[in-house]
Amino acid sequence: MKSLKKTRRIQIISVAAVALALSTALIGYAMRDGINFFRSPSQVVAEPPSPYEVFRIGGLVEPGSIIRGQSDTVVFRVTDGPASVEVHYRGILPDLFSENEGMVGTGRLIDGVFQATEILAKHDETYMPREVMEALKAQGEWHGPDPQSLPEPQS
Repeated sequence: MKSLKKTRRIQIISVAAVALALSTALIGYAMRDGINFFRSPSQVVAEPPSPYEVFRIGGLVEPGSIIRGQSDTVVFRVTDGPASVEVHYRGILPDLFSENEGMVGTGRLIDGVFQATEILAKHDETYMPREVMEALKAQGEWHGPDPQSLPEPQS
């Protein structure tokens, strides 16, 4: 009788462990497209990611680099000071998007050009994404307040 209870208990624990491992693997597989790593232009130039990797790039829009095409395609350069990357975006840019202002784009690097699928710009006069501020500060290009002393943005 004791042997049967012990065997049944081991079977239940084994099935639970396999179910837990399987569910963890399925959750990880489902989330793989939702994870986008942030990179500065200097990081992109130093170690270009594969054309299949979706990531976020952020920095300042380089002055004089915005070129609007015949359609809704816009070409511009994003910089963090030492390096800049050309960005192609097809769509409507945010109202606050302008030269020498902070931006974050999501997309892929294809043949040295960042093909953006989404562009985010600052939402008021004092906000810049924390990741962009930290990247600019690391490059010595940030001249505003210390990013660590700023409050978290409200969603």
